[in-house]
Parts: sequence; structure tokens; C-alpha cells
Amino acid sequence: MLSGRRKTGIRAISLMYHDVVEPGDADSSGFSGGGPSRYKLDSSLFQRHLNAIAAARTSPANVAHFREEPSEPSSPPLFLTFDDGGASSWAIGETLAGMGWTGHFFIPVDFIGKQGFLDEAGIAELAQMGHVIGTHSCSHPVPMSRLPDNELLEEWGRSVEVLTEISGTAVVTGSVPGGYVSGRVVRAAAACGIQLLFTSEPVESVREIDGCFLLGRYAIVAGTPPRTAARLASGEVLPRLRQLASWRAKGVAKVLLGDRYRTLRSRVLGAE
Repeated sequence: MLSGRRKTGIRAISLMYHDVVEPGDADSSGFSGGGPSRYKLDSSLFQRHLNAIAAARTSPANVAHFREEPSEPSSPPLFLTFDDGGASSWAIGETLAGMGWTGHFFIPVDFIGKQGFLDEAGIAELAQMGHVIGTHSCSHPVPMSRLPDNELLEEWGRSVEVLTEISGTAVVTGSVPGGYVSGRVVRAAAACGIQLLFTSEPVESVREIDGCFLLGRYAIVAGTPPRTAARLASGEVLPRLRQLASWRAKGVAKVLLGDRYRTLRSRVLGAE
């Protein structure tokens, strides 16, 4: 429950990507298993996504300027985000930089340098390319909302410190692992200096809790057609409504099934 959130009147469109891999090589980047693989695009499809987005609207924006210069509600900025800090992030960043675009890369710091994940040098190079480095917690706990307050502060606080040192710039952005967000999760993030927190809720409206802006995102999965990505990026209503309806249905299932929801999901998609 996101109690205490305030409407800002600001809108933003954010697309949630994860890893980009070669066909048949899903475990080469990021978390392994059927669940994470659902969010991994093959490299040729990803390039078609970028081409379709470029043809549909102006270039993606940098969220670092969002609080200082919020756009008018009629022209929401587009943000491209990439969760999990997989090894493919460097190549993604290079591709985006070649187009003059900014990406937002959210890193779970306990996995830095492990097989399939970015090392410190890769994170620093992404920052040098001009991309935004943000936290994706330390240990990628799912559901994060169940952690006690002291562990939430540890997850956000230590990850911010580590990534600030590696990137050489203050880390003030983050994304919530697994989409399990709550008022406690946001308040702990705000207490650790996070000013902008991306969720997995498919909405354009921007809310605020304790000085931390909450930005929803539209999920991109392995089978998302380039045209759908472009339509989402352009703010078309129908694909946004479809994602919102699916999100709300999942929310009901999570409430009704509790822990059984993740168990059933893992059985269908494979271990996460």
C-alpha cells in the first residue's frame, strides 16, 4: 500500500528493459532461469525496438534533469531503463551512446563482477558514456516490501554508497526489484538520498512520497514487437491500458494467493 503518496501533476513515459542477448544464450547476461529470461530480448530485436522508437518520437531524456525541469503534462519525457546490471549493459550503453541517447542502468551491487553481470570497470564506463547509474538494491530481494526497516535502509544505503564511489557521481535514482513496492520501501529509499524511484506499475502519472518521485514503467518482454514499444513510447492509450489491466489482475492474484503466487509463477516460468 502506497500510503501518503502525493499527486504531482507531472507525467513521464518509461520503458523497462532488462538484458539483451544472442538467441539461445539467455543465461549469458543477468539472472538465469525462465522467469528472468522472459524479459531478455535478442540483440536484433532490440535494435529494431530502438529504430521503431526513433521513428515514433523524439530522443529519450535524461532523468537527472527531471526534478529541476519537469515537462508539461501534454509532452511527457521518455526514459529508457535497464534493470539487473547484466553483462550486456555495456553493449546496450554503447549502442545508445552511438545514437546520442541516454539509458538508465539499475545495478544490484552484490552481483557486481559475478558471472553474467557488470564489473566495476563496466559500470564506470557506462557513467563515462553519459548514462545514468542507479541502484537496484544490494541483494535484489523479492519481495523487497517484506524486509524490516533496518534491512531496507541497508539495501538502499549501501548500494547508493557503492555505486556513487564506482560511478564518480552522486546516485539519486533507483528501481525496485520485482515490482514489489510499498510506502516503507519508498520512505527508506528517500531516507538514503534517492530522489527518483522507478517502479513496475504501468502508469504515466508521477507521484511523490517524502520528497521521492515515483515513476511507473511499461514492461518490455522477450516477445514485445517493435511496433508495441514504439506505441508505448509515443503514449498511445490502448497498449498502456492493456498493461495496466494485466498489472491490476496480477495484483489481485498476489493478494489472493500470497506466497503461492510466486511458487506457481516459478513452476510455469522456471526458477528465478
